[in-house]
Amino acid sequence: MLKGVGIDNIVDIHDIEEAKSIVGKYARKTPLVQSMFLSRNVVGGDVYLKLENMQLTGSFKFRGANNKINHLSKEELDRGVITASAGNHAQGVALTGHLLGIDTTVVMPDEAPQMKRDATRGYGAEVDIHGATFDDAHQWMFERAEKEGKTIVDPFNDKYVIAGQGTIGLEILDDIWDVDTVIIPVGGGGLISGMATALKSFNPNIHIVGVQSENVHGMYASVKAGQITKHHDDFTLADGTDVAVPGDITFPIVSELVDEIVLVNEEEIAHAMKDLLQRTKVVAEGAGALPVAALESHKIDDRWLKNKKTVAMVSGGNVDLNRVSQIIDQFLKPVKADGGIG
Repeated sequence: MLKGVGIDNIVDIHDIEEAKSIVGKYARKTPLVQSMFLSRNVVGGDVYLKLENMQLTGSFKFRGANNKINHLSKEELDRGVITASAGNHAQGVALTGHLLGIDTTVVMPDEAPQMKRDATRGYGAEVDIHGATFDDAHQWMFERAEKEGKTIVDPFNDKYVIAGQGTIGLEILDDIWDVDTVIIPVGGGGLISGMATALKSFNPNIHIVGVQSENVHGMYASVKAGQITKHHDDFTLADGTDVAVPGDITFPIVSELVDEIVLVNEEEIAHAMKDLLQRTKVVAEGAGALPVAALESHKIDDRWLKNKKTVAMVSGGNVDLNRVSQIIDQFLKPVKADGGIG
């Protein structure tokens, strides 16, 4: 039994296989494609991108939200569901609610990108903007749920959400059964908990690497401290992983199954977003670019990559076009005749 996790909250391979049978009715099986640029120019091994930016709602979050809501009782559904999210889980809950005819409410922080707010409303959810950060919004979710009797669909700290995200691990194994290393963005820990459970159940030797921003890395700080610890220094381009405090369900799973977590800075995230767009023709939001940022900045030891088969998760593609424009301007400035930067 995982340390600190109640028996009712343990996620195992059977939960993930059940989730696959449920989520598979709604979600896409997303492509797994080799990046020749990363394979030849960066790593010296075979690097594949798991393109969850091509999932419904543009993010892996649809899987976990869909699995959780499909496990709710009629009485729980009739009360309406509520969640907190910076945008991707919000859209997963909202679309599932639309498909199943359920009232949905999403609490989003002030820092949530406008395009994610608009997309969530577009799926029919009520959007409640509250608090400066995700953690503020998350706390208000609990308070509002208690006041109004709504059913909570937590964005990461939930057995069924974790199992839904774990279906991605099964898809990777269907395509590359002998994968050596899998690199995964980390926020609250739901994605990496589910994927690590699926992958390690098949082969405990698969090397699982989590990636967080230097500016916000609650899970990294918690694993390092050996207990749940808050960390939030500043804004991050990886808004989808802007979670200062990991969950009490996800934290022990990550502590036991994830081999390492590495940190990248904001410039490295922006550079990875640019290269994914320019070199691989993949639109990735900041969180979705974290694994490529870790590869390009050589934060992972070569022994896990060179002459190995590596999968880097592109967890989502919901990026504001203004942000894309800013990143292009940052890295593709015109060169003056004298060789200076324009």
